[in-house]
Amino acid sequence: MHELLTHDPGRFMLLLGNEAIVRGAIEAGLAVSAAYPGTPSSEIGNNLFQIAQDPSSDISFEFSTNEKVAMEVTAAASAAGLRTLTSMKHVGMNVASDVLMTLAYMGIKGGMVIVCADDPSLHSSQNEQDSRYYARMASLPVLEPTSPQEAKDMTMEAFDLSEALELPVILRTTTRTAHVRGPVKLGNIPKNKKTRGHFEKAPMRWVAVPAVARTRHKVLLDQFEKAHGLAETSRFNTLSGSGRTGILATGVSACYVADVLEELHLFDRVRFLRLGFVHPQPRNLIRDFLAGLDQVLVVEELEPCQENALKVAAQEMGLTLPILGKASGHIPRLYELTPKIVKKAVCHALSLDHPSPPLPDLAALPPLPQRPPSLCKGCPHTETYGVVKEALSDLGLLEKTIFPTDIGCYTLGLLPPIQMADYLLCMGSSIGSSAGFSLSTDQKVVSFIGDSTFFHSGIPSLVNAVHNGHRFSLVILDNGTTAMTGHQPNPGIRLTPPGYSERHPRISIEAIVRACGVRNIAIINPYKKKEAMEAAREMLAKDELSVIISDAPCILYLKRMEGKTQKRTPATEQTQAGDEGRDRT
Repeated sequence: MHELLTHDPGRFMLLLGNEAIVRGAIEAGLAVSAAYPGTPSSEIGNNLFQIAQDPSSDISFEFSTNEKVAMEVTAAASAAGLRTLTSMKHVGMNVASDVLMTLAYMGIKGGMVIVCADDPSLHSSQNEQDSRYYARMASLPVLEPTSPQEAKDMTMEAFDLSEALELPVILRTTTRTAHVRGPVKLGNIPKNKKTRGHFEKAPMRWVAVPAVARTRHKVLLDQFEKAHGLAETSRFNTLSGSGRTGILATGVSACYVADVLEELHLFDRVRFLRLGFVHPQPRNLIRDFLAGLDQVLVVEELEPCQENALKVAAQEMGLTLPILGKASGHIPRLYELTPKIVKKAVCHALSLDHPSPPLPDLAALPPLPQRPPSLCKGCPHTETYGVVKEALSDLGLLEKTIFPTDIGCYTLGLLPPIQMADYLLCMGSSIGSSAGFSLSTDQKVVSFIGDSTFFHSGIPSLVNAVHNGHRFSLVILDNGTTAMTGHQPNPGIRLTPPGYSERHPRISIEAIVRACGVRNIAIINPYKKKEAMEAAREMLAKDELSVIISDAPCILYLKRMEGKTQKRTPATEQTQAGDEGRDRT
């Protein structure tokens, strides 16, 4: 039995914030979940995937092809009355936003929780986006935990709040709250939860044509006003301390503030408002907080969402007190906050000295060697890059080639000694940007995309390239798994856990590429260099769209599957036997 299915109320478990969210969803009666993996949210989907395979579990979970699809799956299940959860990282919210904005109008029936994990300091991301702005655009409530225990509690509360408002609720985490580990008290797992729903047809509620959406927009605004009232009484909003200086903080920043106030004994000088129900702001609580203060410091990660909202609230109250934060330079707008940064900001606001402890003398120690990230030893991507580089060199095209790349392990092709990554925007952008380069330059264009990313958002761009006659070569790096985020399955997976492939038939990338209308296709095994070189040279020499599918499994995943389960399932072997022209590893 999966650890998170343990039924032992009152027991404490040491859980990651992401694991605590899963446990909270289980205790809240989660029925259907779908996700696309993305750090720092990946452990949510990983655990739910494992739990769904457990015979004792009645939760339905899928790794969807992208975040938009995952949100559509869970929204529909919610409309049928079931409790649902979808999780994603912040850039995944961009992909799902088309659904989100209209879903807010249409609303839900069963509680629906959207977990969005932001990544301050870009530990594993291409931007520092603040997803709270999506909540502002969509007029949806947001809860933001400070600890694993609160992550569990807020997840459960979010389901109740969602059903009370008939709106999806966003649970916003950041890297530190997603990946911190702490004690979590277990509660009851419901025995007779609802696992099969029934959709009541009501086209004037659920079909978002303009006439319906106009009506539903008013409903959304009315429900959001109710959310204001619920925020006033939320147990996750707490006011403590006294003094003429106020501090408002959210998320992990609130933990840093609490530590500083305790360390420096400032609770008699500072009124501390910790918001967990962060959007909408509780008006009356904010009014009580601001009354009698001389100044306020707002401590939050990424954008000044609370800071700007507090300035609006103060103006509406006729107050002119200084509101310090990112605009004043007390809190940096770049990167994640640290206890040291927060301590400095609090001391600055209160005109206190903040001596830093002396740094240890490391002069006698030799400098540490540089250890940049690199592809794993034996990775098939390294071999593929080598084949393509040598083929282009033989053709005299290497120095004239632009290499658009994509999101995945292979993005490390940016670094020496490979250095075959010149342009990257987002998931799936390699194909669309290749089209743009082919239109605007006379340079050779060779782009790289992984199998999971191809399924996620590459297919429409490939259709566009065929239809509009773009000239470039695309290399699809098919290693049979979503490797970068932890070996989650994708529609092209071949090495599978027992029983998985019988329920999830494999989708052939080659068949999709042919169906898109691509005429020039080569399937290579990058470890068979002679044959791979001949095929690559033929494809790369063409002055029209060509696709090279490099078919070789992720070495780490191969070892993992051979060691823990099996090499290949019979159903998978049968599927492979039907693929023509593939060299096998």
